[in-house]
Amino acid sequence: MSKKIYVGNLPYSVTDESLKSNFGEHGGVASAKVMIDRDTGRSKGFGFVEMTSPEAALAAIAALNGVRVDGRAIVVNLARPREERSGDSYSPAGYRSTQRPDVGYGNGGFGGGRY
Repeated sequence: MSKKIYVGNLPYSVTDESLKSNFGEHGGVASAKVMIDRDTGRSKGFGFVEMTSPEAALAAIAALNGVRVDGRAIVVNLARPREERSGDSYSPAGYRSTQRPDVGYGNGGFGGGRY
């Protein structure tokens, strides 16, 4: 069982330290991180907490899911593994038009595409 918890719908006032202290009441906290937008420097409204044991994670989820923080009901559940991004027309090698049948020369119209 996972020890990593997703915390969503966080108010912008929540910091890493306040997140760690709130979850620390329900067991040991290994780490707590509020995600920050790199362009604005503001919170994205969600974060992750890693507990020291799966039992502590379940206790924190049961106790804190739906609790109101600064007028917002937070969402607390087990974090899912990060999904690999696929299906984009971009790759480490760059743009590949072979994945798009409507792009390229000879597909009709002025300019070569069907846009």
